[in-house]
Amino acid sequence: MRGLKIIVLAKQVPDTHNVGKDAMKADGTVNRAALPAIFNPEDLNALEQALKLKEKYEGTTITILTMGPPRAAEIIREAMYRGADNGYLITDRKFAGSDTLATSYALSLAVKKLKPFDIVICGRQAIDGDTAQVGPQVGEKVNIPQITYAEEILSFENEELIVKRRLERGIEIVAGKLPLLITVNSSAPACRNRNAKLLMKYKHAKTVSELQETTEDYIQLTKDRPYLKIEEWSVADLNAKDEWLGLSGSPTKVKKIENVVFKTKESKILSTSDNEIESLMKELIENHTIG
Repeated sequence: MRGLKIIVLAKQVPDTHNVGKDAMKADGTVNRAALPAIFNPEDLNALEQALKLKEKYEGTTITILTMGPPRAAEIIREAMYRGADNGYLITDRKFAGSDTLATSYALSLAVKKLKPFDIVICGRQAIDGDTAQVGPQVGEKVNIPQITYAEEILSFENEELIVKRRLERGIEIVAGKLPLLITVNSSAPACRNRNAKLLMKYKHAKTVSELQETTEDYIQLTKDRPYLKIEEWSVADLNAKDEWLGLSGSPTKVKKIENVVFKTKESKILSTSDNEIESLMKELIENHTIG
């Protein structure tokens, strides 16, 4: 059985567990500097599925593709510590403020640039948006079939992947021809921990921008150990259209972010009465807790 070429779409996201008053800028974009950055949880689930395929099929390679500011290179290293082979950082000031449409456009150009590939895999959604749109939009723009809500990749045979999907009312087993895009649920197995040997191997892996800030002779370093160089791609490298990027290419506008905290004193005990349940639903809709 041949090896697979896998691209994992990953995102560095702000930790949304503690959203404060400074979490949003005046232009409606997330103030990422005000929140700690983490590896998007469901993208880690996706990475684990890719790593399992790598273990099973000799010759399989895993490339991490992420879009964000220079510090987003951190999650490429994090993925390499777990078993990914290399990574590409899409970074440019022109990408700032991109919504799902603009983000998927940039990612799709990068995926096309990495052809040929067999699988593009990513988390179902990112915790800073919860839209579940980027993965499917990339699949459409690259013009490949897709399987969403995946919980486990069961096998690879006859140029098809057999995948278990977790749906609202159960599971289903489906097959998809390669090349294929897959989005993975949080119900999938958690990603493995860092590997100590890989951590030692890749701890000095950096982008060109990061290398230029070091005091080491980075030219000689990357010449001796080329696997330490994380590639950077800009708008020019992707040959992208400026008007389709950033705020100008993003029809979605965020007007307000609120941190809603439920406290014990706000709880109510209801009977099975239809009137009480109806009254509660009206109250929740009126104060915009739901609806």
